Amino acid sequence: MKKLITLAALGCILSVHAATSIDDLMIRATSDREYSFSDKAAGFFYGKTATDNFSEYYAGWNIEAHRIFADFAIYADGTQLLRSDARCDAYPNRIVFRHKHNDAKIIVTMSLVDYQKVIYFDIKADKGVERIGISLLGDMISEPTAADGDALLTPRESRGGEVRLSTLDGTAVTVDGKIVSAAATSGGFVAVYAPKGQTPALLSNARTSKAEWLTLRRDRMQQLVDRNAVDNNKALAWIILTADELVTQQHGGWGIYAGFPWFTDFWGRDMFISMPGTILCTGQFDVAKNILESFAKYMDVDPKSETYGRVPNRLNLEGILYNTTDGTPRFVMQVYDYLCYTGDKAFVKAIYNKVKIATDAPFAKYVDDYGFLTHADADTWMDAKRQGMRPCSPRGNRASDIQALWYNQLVCAARLASLIGKADDARRWSEAAERLKTNFQRMFIADGVITDHLNADGSRDAQIRPNTMYTYDLVDNADVCRADIRTTWSHLVYPWGVGSLDQMDDAFHPYHEQWHRYHKDDAYHNGTVWLWQNGMAMQRMIEFGQKDKAYRLFQNMNRQALRHGAIGSLSECADAWLRPGQTRSRLTGTFLQSWSNSEQIRVWSQWFLGVRPDMLNSKVVIAPRIPGRIKSLNTAVCIGSDRIGYRYASTNGTDTYTFDWNGKSAITITLDMENLADADFVVKPGSTLTMRINDNENLYTATVDGTTKALMTSPEKVAQSDVDKKFFKGVDFAEPCYRENLKSMSRYFDPPLDYQSAE
Repeated sequence: MKKLITLAALGCILSVHAATSIDDLMIRATSDREYSFSDKAAGFFYGKTATDNFSEYYAGWNIEAHRIFADFAIYADGTQLLRSDARCDAYPNRIVFRHKHNDAKIIVTMSLVDYQKVIYFDIKADKGVERIGISLLGDMISEPTAADGDALLTPRESRGGEVRLSTLDGTAVTVDGKIVSAAATSGGFVAVYAPKGQTPALLSNARTSKAEWLTLRRDRMQQLVDRNAVDNNKALAWIILTADELVTQQHGGWGIYAGFPWFTDFWGRDMFISMPGTILCTGQFDVAKNILESFAKYMDVDPKSETYGRVPNRLNLEGILYNTTDGTPRFVMQVYDYLCYTGDKAFVKAIYNKVKIATDAPFAKYVDDYGFLTHADADTWMDAKRQGMRPCSPRGNRASDIQALWYNQLVCAARLASLIGKADDARRWSEAAERLKTNFQRMFIADGVITDHLNADGSRDAQIRPNTMYTYDLVDNADVCRADIRTTWSHLVYPWGVGSLDQMDDAFHPYHEQWHRYHKDDAYHNGTVWLWQNGMAMQRMIEFGQKDKAYRLFQNMNRQALRHGAIGSLSECADAWLRPGQTRSRLTGTFLQSWSNSEQIRVWSQWFLGVRPDMLNSKVVIAPRIPGRIKSLNTAVCIGSDRIGYRYASTNGTDTYTFDWNGKSAITITLDMENLADADFVVKPGSTLTMRINDNENLYTATVDGTTKALMTSPEKVAQSDVDKKFFKGVDFAEPCYRENLKSMSRYFDPPLDYQSAE
């Protein structure tokens, strides 16, 4: 087989990429699907495509964690146009309902805009329709009253705000009960929300600025798609854009909501898990820097506090909680990741004091005699507690993934210290990292198996959970890691995502919600599938040469975004087992979860495309692991103020890779190809790197600016590939076993339990 790799000149906008228009991303909802839009500030809308009078708790327009109204109904000549009878086309920036009323066609388009508390309802009606109407629904909104040609409504959770509803063209409305109507020629309606007395000005501005605001919003989304050049991957384009819905400025600075509809706070753990895929891989580096600066501001810097040195686990409009162990290590890791993508060395000095506090503080309060980071039972990502008291999946006091995060925090902090000449800090943290690693291998590994966590008495927990796949940086024995990911994949990785507990465990719960049998929180981390875990599962399989197995899971997630669940997004959770009569797993939790989307983006960029920057040293590793099903690619990866253009084509037995670079200065590209020795090339702006691989002729060459260099096969990589192929032969997704006599299903509650149930 022949392969060809080329690195050619690239500007910030690649002429070789035929841009994907936002309109090309349209998804026609053929079933009743959730959808959402945010205003990038503190508001969002949550609806369903075929449900009339949608009434879920968080349905409709929500602003600053308060409900405004739940849904809207549209009328033509006094008759409600049923959404259930309409055709629905969803776009990243709008939702379109196409109705028929008698012989007339009526098109309703709902749109939000950025940074404004405004919703537009454009209505186009055929001739013959004389009046159009709208009703804002839900028990949290008052009936409308007439006011100067407009309609006023008061949300019960408004805290002094009001909704003003009027026509797009400024003509007067008529208020009749709950229905606000106008002439069909008015073009539709606009709703604005502001403190009482301020809505007239906002309404006037919304009318005059409509075209500008809608264009700015569309252009922002278009630029995000263009910058990431997702031309041939509609699902990934949607996943990037819905992930970006959650990147907001609720507290003035940037942050990332954990998920819609109910996690509209900035959660430290979720935010820093989400940052690589949602922010860094998509090239939003100013946003990344602002998030780090903003969260550093809220660090607990009181040496007398029990949570000294922690960044918030939860930053909401009412206060701050520091109740997690893993958020702070991830904060330090993301400082380092941001620097790797940008090379912004000046930022090290600006943020270093907070990194130092975050890294030194645990030694006095949480680090034990072995160098492990201790924590409470529910202070990991598996944090569910019944009634806020009883941990549902206790993992205290030394979880394996927490030790991996602590190790990486120490390593990253030491590197940052070295960058600014803090030799003593770098030495202390490096020594602590090595001590931790030594003791981890001695105490967490037995008979070649990595333990999920150590109990407070030092005993090893034998449960099979996905957390061990995060620990491979702490394990020198590749055979141990290889066996761990095989066990994880075959026991926990279903076609619909990674389960949180082996189904043969006595604590296993097959369904996330089964209130007649058990409390939902008991199932949350004891069997329920978590889609964000897919990223690391795929990464580890790719590292062991199983890119095609990993890609099957990647494709399944893409299908969910396009065809199932909320439009264009990935859910928080799913059932481990299919319910009777189902053909796919029931999606649960939030319908759009930040870290689920993010990990899909990250694993694509860093592990399938294989682009991993180290701009602190002006280096980029490119390690393509393109699945066999992909025959062509035309994409890009953002790095600093520039991008690496990335094209791939497989035709007639020849694979051709083309990487383009036109940055401001030269970089060193390390090509890490399967079965070839790694090779470094200094690539100047506008230079071209071409690599040819002809396996049939054993011909491997690389050409830089006309100079050709022979490349060598790596006997070590070839041998490793052979081992991996044999080891993973026959390994496939976990399959639900549907075993009977489950302990979790042994009781029946009638009436069913609820959140307050204590049994």
